[in-house]
Amino acid sequence: MALTDRTVPNDVALNTDLYELTMAQGFWESGLVDAQGCFNVFFRDNPFNGGYAVACGIGQIAELVENLRFDDESIAYLASVKAPGGGPLFKQGFLDYLRDFRMHVDIWAIPEGDLAFPREPMVRVQGSIIECQLLETALLNLINFQTLVATKASRVVYAAEGHPVSDFGLRRAQGHDGGLAVARASYIGGCTSTSNVLAGKIYGIPVFGTHAHSWVMAFPTELDAFRAFAKSSPKNCCLLLDTYDVHQGIQNAIIVAKEMEAEGERLNAIRIDSGDLARLSKETRAAFDEAGLPYVKISVSNDLEEYTIQSLFAQGAPIDTFGVGTKLATCDPQPALGGVYKLSATRDSSDEPWRPVMKLSEQLYKRTIPGIQHIIRYEDASGCPVGDMIVDEGSDTGNRSVMVNLVDPVTTYSTAGYTGRELLQPIVADGRRVGEPDSIEEAKARCKDALMRLDPATKRFLNPQTYHVGLERGLSELRQRLAAEH
Repeated sequence: MALTDRTVPNDVALNTDLYELTMAQGFWESGLVDAQGCFNVFFRDNPFNGGYAVACGIGQIAELVENLRFDDESIAYLASVKAPGGGPLFKQGFLDYLRDFRMHVDIWAIPEGDLAFPREPMVRVQGSIIECQLLETALLNLINFQTLVATKASRVVYAAEGHPVSDFGLRRAQGHDGGLAVARASYIGGCTSTSNVLAGKIYGIPVFGTHAHSWVMAFPTELDAFRAFAKSSPKNCCLLLDTYDVHQGIQNAIIVAKEMEAEGERLNAIRIDSGDLARLSKETRAAFDEAGLPYVKISVSNDLEEYTIQSLFAQGAPIDTFGVGTKLATCDPQPALGGVYKLSATRDSSDEPWRPVMKLSEQLYKRTIPGIQHIIRYEDASGCPVGDMIVDEGSDTGNRSVMVNLVDPVTTYSTAGYTGRELLQPIVADGRRVGEPDSIEEAKARCKDALMRLDPATKRFLNPQTYHVGLERGLSELRQRLAAEH
């Protein structure tokens, strides 16, 4: 979503957690205005107990960075915020610093729509530590939700086996911005259309919708309602059958379909929104075929998700299209991706070498990876990905024949015979976009291609095969040494 299309575009800078600003003030007052940091966005576990995630939200990062400013209204608000112990929370000198603030960061990211895996940096941000810190919350807000939605959508689309899936989630989404994010991310993840008209306008996503139960209930009879809708929308006619009784709805829809044929039109589809969708879709298909109407498609909705769709096809349901709403928009059963933004290197100024840093934890899997990280994605001869190696910038390229397991340094994976490519690409330099972001269609095509090339064992829903992500040996040794020193 273009940030200028938000409800209040001037709120970009304040779309943050308060501690980002209190830390920025602390850095400023400590004389660390020139200090530099390198931060990485990553998640620790694949969403939905699956085997991958779809990187999404990347295409909006450059505009976020370019629009992050503190206008007079924002400065006035910050000046009014009181400290718990009394007096203003922010000092006038820091507010004056913010008044002339603009981003100069450099950012690299996984191309939008490509696949991401646990612990590897989806986004790397370098620059003034104050600027990097102020970007954290807004950046995570973009990446976390859209990556989760795009991943959920890709799973639903995979279950649909090539049949169109439409995003019906607007009314159940988390507000105005949430609905737009769902439409954008689900389209990149593989959905073919959305019910969200504003998303259609902003992003160019095909929009889809016909009528609800209230249309049928507003007329004296269901047949009257069907006839009226066919007359009103003969080129977009999909009749909802389950307002009263599906079997009667089938007969009324057949009558209207025959009447439309006599007028030189065709009933496009019928939709079923409740009941035993497998049984009812079979009965509907049989009735329309017997009536000489095999072209009428069957669409279903009603709290669908990947497992339900998979089950419907396992039962032989002759369904043509799916409308998926609540469980897509809310990413049921996982409410958040859990992506984090962690510091991995510092330096006192831009002309000094980087110092790798890492966060320790009593929980070993929460230990971070130090250094300026890159990702090398290894692929076999057919272009299918087989593993990702996280490497430190400037490391010896000849020392990449094996990668070391992230949690267990004893376990290694060979990269021999595979071709590697750099995954992180520059998208922002000195606070300005590096060219135009990929279009939503390019991101969608990239997602489709990446999923086609991914091993089906990694895509399966039940106990997916683990995709290997490891460290270059030198980086693994650095990580162990820093942990020992701490």
